Order: sequence, then C-alpha cells, then structure tokens
Amino acid sequence: MDFDIDAINRDLGQDPEALTRWALTLGKHAICTTNFRPFEAVILHMVTQVQPDIPVVWMDSGYNTDATYRFADDVIKRLNLNLVSYLPKRTRAHREALEGATPTIDDPRHTAFTEEVKLEPFTRALREMAPQVWLTALRAEDTPERAKMQPVSINDDGLIKVAPVLHWSAKDMYEYLVKHDLPNNFDYFDPTKVEDKRECGLHLQH
Repeated sequence: MDFDIDAINRDLGQDPEALTRWALTLGKHAICTTNFRPFEAVILHMVTQVQPDIPVVWMDSGYNTDATYRFADDVIKRLNLNLVSYLPKRTRAHREALEGATPTIDDPRHTAFTEEVKLEPFTRALREMAPQVWLTALRAEDTPERAKMQPVSINDDGLIKVAPVLHWSAKDMYEYLVKHDLPNNFDYFDPTKVEDKRECGLHLQH
C-alpha cells in the first residue's frame, strides 16, 4: 500500500469530490458500482467528472421497479455511462416458474435467493473485472453496519474500497442533485434487503 489510509480518511473523508479525485488518480483499475437507488446519481456524476469512461457496474437482479429501470435509462444517457450489467444466471421468469414469487426475509429460502440474484453476480463481476479500486455510494446513515465503516478501507484481497459520500446526509445528497440538475428515484425496492436498515450481505462480505 503506497498511501497512509488513516491520513486519507482524516484529510479527505469529509470531502467526497476530493476523495473521488484521489481514488481515481491512484493509477489503478477502478470501477464504480450502482443499484440506481435514491440519490445514486450523485456518485455517478462525481466519478464521471473525473473519469468519464469508468466502468459502472450494475448488479441488475431483475426485480427492480419500473421507475428504477426508467431512472437508470435516464442517468445512463445523461452521463453517458460506461455501464456493465451483471445478471443472475437465471432470469426472473425462469426462477419464478420453478420456485414461485420472491421469498420473504423470514423464509429460509431467502438466503439462497439473495445469493442468486445479487451476491453471485457481484462476486462474478469482481472476478471478471478484477478492479483494484471500488467506488461505492454507501452512506453511514443507511444502516448501523455502515455507520462503523471508514470512507477508505482495504479488503482482505487488497481491493481498495472507497465510499466518498459515506458521511453525507440525505440533505447533502439532495443539494448536490439540485446543484448539478440531476434526476432522482424514490420508487426503489430491493427484495434482498426488503427493509431500509437491513443489509443484504454484499458489503459485509466485501
């Protein structure tokens, strides 16, 4: 590691745009993940201002709302995103024909469902794209687990995980959208999390 992670978190952790510039000028292969949830246009605008062609990786579970798909299409076009979609190995229609509707979070099958539609595609994305830097729109106020995270961390496999907006509030995010005339999406639902403050496991594994 050719930088002081504690110093970076201290000096840039409260400055999302400066932290994004730092991460994307390390000279390492970077990706940005998205799920096109509320305020997601903030991180997508921030990273493409520094590196317009950064691969933007979307784990499209096939279970997004119609509004989320329309929002995604709008943002992709506005920002000319270099989008790379990763899909489950089975389509939603295939899975539901064999196993029925989405299992609830208290259904023992929900763990396997989450693995199939989100975790496996993300693991595959990391394996195939082999990033050295991963930018994400995680925010501390999202869940108790995320409140304990640092803006920059190093995973066990050496992947540098950067969460530029970790310490931003919803108000900060909204003001950035307004400033840059960016769209938003509140009709969002993640069947792997279901509840707002619940983790799906992706950021606990990686």
